[in-house]
Amino acid sequence: MIGKGKSIAHTGTSIEYGWNQEKDAEIVFSQHLAGTDPQEITEEFKLIQQENARCQKNTLSFILSPTVEDGKSLSKEKLWELSQRFIKEMGLKERQAIAFVHRDKAHTHVHLYVNRIGFDGKAYNDSFIGKRSQLAADNVAKEMGLTTVKEVQLEKELDSLKVRLKIKDIHHKVMESQRPKTLDSYIEAMQKRNVEVIPTINKANRLQGFRLQYEGHNLKASEVHRSMSGGRIMAQLSQNKGISKPKEVGKSVQLMGKTLEMSTNLAMGIAKNIIKKTIKRAIDTGIGY
Repeated sequence: MIGKGKSIAHTGTSIEYGWNQEKDAEIVFSQHLAGTDPQEITEEFKLIQQENARCQKNTLSFILSPTVEDGKSLSKEKLWELSQRFIKEMGLKERQAIAFVHRDKAHTHVHLYVNRIGFDGKAYNDSFIGKRSQLAADNVAKEMGLTTVKEVQLEKELDSLKVRLKIKDIHHKVMESQRPKTLDSYIEAMQKRNVEVIPTINKANRLQGFRLQYEGHNLKASEVHRSMSGGRIMAQLSQNKGISKPKEVGKSVQLMGKTLEMSTNLAMGIAKNIIKKTIKRAIDTGIGY
């Protein structure tokens, strides 16, 4: 579960947003309040906030977002428990608060608003409130058996690793079996295997690298693997043409029927990789020994 928090000044507008019926809003938690509509709740907040006129951002706004799967199984009662536990973790039990669930999207999430001004007129210390909100959300998730943000991040990292390995495998199969000689033929061969190669064009309208899109992931080519940087891909295409010397590499490339200049960094990267492969080939064949 992800937890976000901040101090805000627009209390009424935020509570009206939370109550938005177009988002299938439903009150799932309330404490120290009697109002039955956004205006009444806002007025109750303001009565307490008048006790501390110096505090401008006098309402705390939190968003609690369980994972999509966890959200499907959270009843109104469980969302009340989730909100109540979070309030306790943040040390806000003795303040006015109201929470709404939004189910207008697949991702169920809770909007929680708490009066930053206590009944004693003192403002809640909102230092590092974003970080503290996430820590509190993690603790609540553990207590309720929900997925924590660390578990979500680990799952994303594992998913990304699987995708990167798939793309790398497809790239090597294309290079080994088809040995494309042009950028267009490489892009076409990758596309047939469901990998979209997206040229990256800089502000000077020069080709500086590539991004690869596959199964909903969009990655820089070098993020997939260091052997797939723009310079290395272009160097391999050049060598497939029979180019073995850096000076034979031009400063432009044909892409979809147009001539496109390459960035200085990309051109240098191609030259360096051609040199490295030439040296390696010489060592492997024993030339010069």
